[in-house]
Amino acid sequence: MRNSRRPLAVLLTKVVLGSALLASLQGCVALVAGGAASGVMASLDRRTLGMQTEDKSITLKAELKMPQITGENGHVNVTSYNRRVLLTGEVRDEAMKQAVEREVRGIANVVSVINELEIAGPSSYTSRSNDALITTKVKASLVDMKTISANSFKVTTERGVVYLQGLVTQREGNIAADVAKGVSGVNRVVKVFEYISEEDVKAMQGSNAQAAQ
Repeated sequence: MRNSRRPLAVLLTKVVLGSALLASLQGCVALVAGGAASGVMASLDRRTLGMQTEDKSITLKAELKMPQITGENGHVNVTSYNRRVLLTGEVRDEAMKQAVEREVRGIANVVSVINELEIAGPSSYTSRSNDALITTKVKASLVDMKTISANSFKVTTERGVVYLQGLVTQREGNIAADVAKGVSGVNRVVKVFEYISEEDVKAMQGSNAQAAQ
């Protein structure tokens, strides 16, 4: 009886180890696929990889400073694109609004600040959830518009107002704004673009193609 149980135990052990190995391999595949997808998205961005990293650093530094300035009396969103920082959300008064802007301007490598903060109480969870949904819908609509590159745009929504950032041509900016205006729930669209020429776009595409090789 003892001997008959041993092969069964060995078999079960092999099955468990095999399942664990398979799960591990699946996790590795998902990780590699996710990394590859992130790499592709980064290469399609018109900013250099160095600039993308710098924007993330600026955003993180600014976000860490916000609780010290606003406490529970404000809700500030920070979006850095090409070192130009967009501030959206709500603050208690004009003094706090200016304090937030000064603090962000003092961060290394920030080129300019677009201060769109509203003097009002912090928005509700429902309002922020609705804004997140609008942002998702605008991004999806930009992807559907084949005449422009959706990866060239940064979308931020605050209280139903959509802010569009990006390194784009005048034509691309107008198309994107019209697309965003047509999304349900959007109250207004604000263009915060850096305009470039069609020649600049071609040069950027060539540079990104070489960097991806």
